Amino acid sequence: MTAEAALGTHRVRPAATAARTACEAGTGWIDTAPNYGAGTVHAQLRPVLDAFPAVRVATKTGLYTRAQGQAAAEAGVLRTARSHDRHSLAPDFIDWQTRRSAAALGRADIVFVHNPETAGHGDRDRLHTQLRAAFEVLEDLASSSLIGGYGIATWSGFTEDAFTVPELLALAHEAGGPGHHLAAVQQPVSLVMAHPITRALDGRGPLVQARSAGLLTFGSAPLHGGELLDLITPELVELIRPGAHPAQACLLAAGSCPSLDVLLVSASTRDHWNAAVSALDDPLTDTELRKALDVLAPR
Repeated sequence: MTAEAALGTHRVRPAATAARTACEAGTGWIDTAPNYGAGTVHAQLRPVLDAFPAVRVATKTGLYTRAQGQAAAEAGVLRTARSHDRHSLAPDFIDWQTRRSAAALGRADIVFVHNPETAGHGDRDRLHTQLRAAFEVLEDLASSSLIGGYGIATWSGFTEDAFTVPELLALAHEAGGPGHHLAAVQQPVSLVMAHPITRALDGRGPLVQARSAGLLTFGSAPLHGGELLDLITPELVELIRPGAHPAQACLLAAGSCPSLDVLLVSASTRDHWNAAVSALDDPLTDTELRKALDVLAPR
């Protein structure tokens, strides 16, 4: 089963154009965050989301711009001394930022707690206490229908063992009971960040655990911020899919990951979007994917 291509928006000026292009082409999800595009992406996306009510939107909470930190301090939800930290899991701040995001976007189907592993400073117990408190806030917001559900968007939390999917499910159960609103996990999936792929191929790891628990699984950074296009060799491209463009080969490898529901891509033109989607139409078999990963394995 191939992952669905969905738009991830980061920059300001292309955000609305890229989102409209993806929506017109039939994307099911747009993924963004309040700190993207110097803090103005939500406002850029609102008209597009209003025009395409069937498209679902995921945003995040935790990271903030300097201006947003100052606004939070003025609102009394962050201590002034912390307004420049750029990351907080303080419950009052999570509530304040999420409400602002939902109002700016018009809706928030999923709110991801953004890179929570940075808050624990290596102390797992401390981090889990903070996550449970954040989940309690998000449970209240979901119960009041302000948001659809919540999740975790992590860069290194799973690979650094800051938390596991069973632990996140346990924290959500503590916060919201058996009907909790933990709905999704997001982590990097690419030929650079290939650990999730290798584990999923073996039938284990966060993606498999999350899917088995009924959570949506999102893969971010399939081109590793564009760096992968300078790293992939013509030989590896041909092995993945003969005749493919390097970007298509990279997306195909990531999108063929087992237990992955949504692959987040960026596209500024309809041609780029169509190329990304077509790359995922014919996913690699597990055997083909293993051969590609074997090329990258340390010798």
